[in-house]
Amino acid sequence: MLKGDGQLSHNLDPLDKGPQDACGVFGVWAPGEDVSKLTYYGLYALQHRGQESAGIAVSEGTRILVYKDMGLVAQVFDESVLGTLRGHLAIGHCRYSTTGSSVWENAQPTLSSTEVGGLALAHNGNLINTAALAERLAPGTTRATTDTEVLTALLARDGSRPIEDAAAELLPQVRGAYSLVFMNEKTLYAARDPQGVRPLVLGRLERGWVVASETAALDIVGAVFTREIEPGELITIDERGVRSQRFALAEPRGCLFEYVYLARPDTSIAGRGVQATRVEVGRRLAREHPVDADLVIPTPESGTPAAIGYAEQSGIPYGQGLVKNSYVGRTFIQPSQTIRQLGIRLKLNPLREIVQGKRLVVVDDSIVRGNTQRAIVKMLREAGATEVHVRISSPPVAWPCFYGIDFATRAELIAGSLSVEEIRQSLGADSLGYISLEGLTAATTIPANRLCRACFDGDYPIPIDEAQVGKYVLEAKV
Repeated sequence: MLKGDGQLSHNLDPLDKGPQDACGVFGVWAPGEDVSKLTYYGLYALQHRGQESAGIAVSEGTRILVYKDMGLVAQVFDESVLGTLRGHLAIGHCRYSTTGSSVWENAQPTLSSTEVGGLALAHNGNLINTAALAERLAPGTTRATTDTEVLTALLARDGSRPIEDAAAELLPQVRGAYSLVFMNEKTLYAARDPQGVRPLVLGRLERGWVVASETAALDIVGAVFTREIEPGELITIDERGVRSQRFALAEPRGCLFEYVYLARPDTSIAGRGVQATRVEVGRRLAREHPVDADLVIPTPESGTPAAIGYAEQSGIPYGQGLVKNSYVGRTFIQPSQTIRQLGIRLKLNPLREIVQGKRLVVVDDSIVRGNTQRAIVKMLREAGATEVHVRISSPPVAWPCFYGIDFATRAELIAGSLSVEEIRQSLGADSLGYISLEGLTAATTIPANRLCRACFDGDYPIPIDEAQVGKYVLEAKV
């Protein structure tokens, strides 16, 4: 039984944990600008990528200050806190935990001392050789239990060398997904793993530079998109401008699930807007799984773009049949047992006058365990829908992710053990259709061999050693 402890949580129902987001990172080098506020707004734009903790590191040239805490960006920071974080460069992070528990010690940015100063680092992704890397450190070197802390400690270990030299030597030995922003007192750095699994972009300010997980964060702070940080690239930003070096050959395998769920719809990946991709997915879904129905409705908001595309292609009217409470979900206080029994109604409630007597197509982005979709189907039938046809704008999620998304284990994934027909029966839907992996891939306009599709097909582009992975891999050693 869940205790009503008053803590904010992204979970309404602990038995129905959906795909939890990767983290969001942001960095800015801009003398004369209020860099802490720019970072705050950048993290605010990236809040969807992580809701457990938030932090900012800032330097005025002589020392690094870090402020971080558990909670959402707007809960951790206020005007008075940001007023104390002054300098010409900063990095920020909003976290969803993939390695290490969700506790204050594991919040980011991490901070470490070198022989010549400080080093702060923020990380989006997940390493798959964390345990082996941690063995290089002396016992007691780190307090936290994250791959990020291990990476920071290794970078800081030889502090007499320039950080870019230490990074260029260390990063080829690091395996997994990582989009990094890090800094010392004077310089901002950013790096992306050779597969480029997680996004990272560079933008130009009038008086400086910005790096961020998504282009939407550049838009929010008024930065002009310059380019993506390339897979296997390390960049350095200081008063001399932007310098780039390669630490590994690029073998691009960007995450396909970014297009499905993770990225904001107003973000662009590889030159294409995510919203346009998701609408195209909906069109393809309608062609692959047509149905005779009266109304297409989305599961708000994740299913909305694909539902628009499905309606356009099918000619079935688009409508709003479910109302979402915008203040529930990722920011909701854990409910009591009695209230939790109401289930999905805390988040969604049907518009009875819209759905009554209708044959509905309900479009959602993915099915993980199926509890949410099962509750929606039941709720719509109770509201008077005569038929409920479920359409999903991703293929069945049948495999866990080891590169920065905290899916359930394969045993917990409904598509890991059930066929599509068995899932349909479990949901209580009249029909169920998933877009094909080929259809989703085609909608992105990215070749299949340049995408990571492991959660759909089990083909992991970076080989996995089961002994090296797991959310609590370091805690088991404590």
